[in-house]
Amino acid sequence: MYKMRILLTGGGGMVGKNFLEHPAISDFEMIAPRSAELDLRDAGAVQAYLDKHRPDMIIHSAGKVGGIQANIREPVGFLLENLDMGRNIVWAARQSGVKRLLNLGSSCMYPRNHNEPLREELVLTGELEPTNEGYALAKVVTTRLCDYIMREDASFQYKTLIPCNLYGRHDKFDLAHSHLIPAIIHKVHQAKQDGQASVEVWGDGTALREFMYAGDLADALMRAVNEFDTVPGMMNIGLGHDYTINEYYQAVAEVMGYTGSFVHDLSKPVGMARKLVSVERQQAWGWKAQNDLKTGIQKTYQFYLQECLQ
Repeated sequence: MYKMRILLTGGGGMVGKNFLEHPAISDFEMIAPRSAELDLRDAGAVQAYLDKHRPDMIIHSAGKVGGIQANIREPVGFLLENLDMGRNIVWAARQSGVKRLLNLGSSCMYPRNHNEPLREELVLTGELEPTNEGYALAKVVTTRLCDYIMREDASFQYKTLIPCNLYGRHDKFDLAHSHLIPAIIHKVHQAKQDGQASVEVWGDGTALREFMYAGDLADALMRAVNEFDTVPGMMNIGLGHDYTINEYYQAVAEVMGYTGSFVHDLSKPVGMARKLVSVERQQAWGWKAQNDLKTGIQKTYQFYLQECLQ
C-alpha cells in the first residue's frame, strides 16, 4: 500500500519532534533530515535534496527560534537564517513540482499592540514588535512567497498555518534560549529545589499571552495533512483565549507544589502587552486544542524531569 511521502523540515525542533510522536505518524513515509544532513540555508543543497527524494508534501517547521533575550541579542541571525530557510525550501519545492506544502508562520507576523484577536488579514497592516522584528520579517516573506506562488499557479497549494506561542515536550529550558513557560518551569523548579522564598518575574506580570501545548499543534498538523484541501490558504492555530504572565507563574507553581512568592522586576522588557490570535477560521475548519493549561504544564514538567535533569 502506497504511503504519502512527507518531507518535514525542523524534525529536530520542538514542533517537528511532537509531530513525529503523533500516534498516526506511521500512516506516512516520513523524511526528516537534520541540519547536518540538509542545510536549509544552502539553496543548491535543498534543490538537489528535493529532486532526489521527490516528496508528495512538505511541512516547513524549521527555524532559528528563541525568546526575547535571544532575539534582541542576534537580530541578524534571526532575519537571515529564517529568510534563507523559508525561501530556499519553498522555491525548491516549486522548482521540483511539489504541489502541496504546509508552511508554519508565527504570531510574531502580526502588528504590535493590537488588543483584539489577530485575524489573518492583519498581516502587514502595522508595525511589528521590535524585540523580534527580524524573525517576524522572515516569516512574513516566506508566507507571502507561498501566497504568490499559489496566485501564479493554483495547482501549487502552499498554505500557511500560524500557531500561537507554543510550549511542551522537547522545549528549550535553559534561560538563555527559552520561551516563557519552559523558563518559568526551570525557574520555579530551581527555586523549589533550593528552598528559595521567591521567584523573579520580568515586568509587572499583567501582559497577556496565549500558549498552546505543542502536542496540540501536532494534532492540527496531522489533520491538515489528512484534509489538506479543506485548509484555508492562511489560518491561525490557537486557543482563542489567553492568560497573564502572573497566571502562568501561578499555574506552574500549583503543578509543582511551590508555595513561595513572586517578585516583579519592573526594569526588564516584557514585549507586547497582548498577542491573541483569532480562531474564527480554525473553528469553521472544525478543530480545537485538547490540552488545558495545567495538563499541558504537567506533561511538559514530566519531560523536563525525565530528559533535562538526567
